[in-house]
Amino acid sequence: MGLSIPHLLVVLVIVILVFGTKRLKNIGADLGEAIKGFRSAVKEGSEDKAIANKEEEPLEGEVTNKEKDRA
Repeated sequence: MGLSIPHLLVVLVIVILVFGTKRLKNIGADLGEAIKGFRSAVKEGSEDKAIANKEEEPLEGEVTNKEKDRA
């Protein structure tokens, strides 16, 4: 048994009466900023992980673990 359109409209009217339009607008804006922050943090984390996984080229004359193992 799902919610129909009239049920959703009644719920919306009750929410507007309880919280008011101004507070709902602020809640929506805060929620939007939280989602943006979460997305940017996830993107930043994946970029950091990609950089950490990238193997760096050794500098000229630098002794690497591979060269130590050969000796």
